[in-house]
Amino acid sequence: MLFWSFEKQKAAYPHMEDEFPARLVRRGGPVAPLPVADKPLDLSFSFGGQTWTIADYMLRNRAAGLLVLKDGQVVLERYGLGQTAQKRWTSFSVAKSFSSTLVGAAILDGRIKHLDDPVTAYLPALEGSGYEGVSVRQLLNMTSGVRWNEDYSDPESDVARFASEPSVDGSDPVVSYMARLPREAAPGTRWVYKTGETSLVGSLLRAATGKPLSDYLSEKLWQPLGMEGDAYWMVDASGGEMAGCCLSATLRDYGRFALFFMRGARLANGQAVVPDGWVQQATTTTHEAAEALQGRAGYGYQWWTTRGKAYRAAGIFGQGIWMDPELDLVVVTQSAWPGATDAPSAQARQALIDAITAHYRRR
Repeated sequence: MLFWSFEKQKAAYPHMEDEFPARLVRRGGPVAPLPVADKPLDLSFSFGGQTWTIADYMLRNRAAGLLVLKDGQVVLERYGLGQTAQKRWTSFSVAKSFSSTLVGAAILDGRIKHLDDPVTAYLPALEGSGYEGVSVRQLLNMTSGVRWNEDYSDPESDVARFASEPSVDGSDPVVSYMARLPREAAPGTRWVYKTGETSLVGSLLRAATGKPLSDYLSEKLWQPLGMEGDAYWMVDASGGEMAGCCLSATLRDYGRFALFFMRGARLANGQAVVPDGWVQQATTTTHEAAEALQGRAGYGYQWWTTRGKAYRAAGIFGQGIWMDPELDLVVVTQSAWPGATDAPSAQARQALIDAITAHYRRR
């Protein structure tokens, strides 16, 4: 799927469960309202020496969905590429931030005792591998020191190969693949972005909770948050959810998750889903990530951070959730960019987000 044509992207991204095995994430109960603001957002912005309207952005940036929430209300909701409010769209690595939040839930539940526990306490099959001595925290913030290649353009890279690892005698194929990787740095000393490590987070969550991630996500978030649609989560050869990728949900349900997390990861009745302080910890960059990214961005517990207070969940080909708690602002994007990390498309999206942010800062 890293090398699909535009036509294939448009056809498959809303129906990934028809392309690959997936587990259902069930919704339940009344749907949480997303009220529409009396005054919708209408703006244009400058990019590449030209003035773009929202319609220009949707067309030129191959956008399937754009949702802007201000103070908990919908101020902008647009669809393209045949997408509708009822259709799901794949998240790619936006799923990482959902998986991270489930780690927080498992800690509050007492299923994971501490972030500084060794990974091998939950995944003993990693004993003697490059993950010996690596903590849950280091796995979560990607500072394990284990070597990994995340080159989306290389069909022989780890990120392209690990998801097709076969399951042998019912073993976890992610654990099997990751256990073969060599260590290149001491744990906690170097940050490298590794989708495979988020899949290991998923393996750890299944071991700790005794439940499929889809069921745990439904129990902890999808049902209590009043999501309007069921979701699907792609699975690997053993039937385990790919925690680092490929949750499929509607545009508005991504927005509901964003509002929940940005407001302290508490349910509408005030009930905590994660430990106190989790949101701040999860969205605070590590020293190692700041050093590796040279201050251009940062990385916490599966969340990308900025120089300000805003942070984001990000997926390849233009999937994203931008959250600015100071402005109570959420921007959700669904896209089918021409490349996994297409620079011009990313720059256009950031120009749009900057214009939206500037609009509300002036008010």
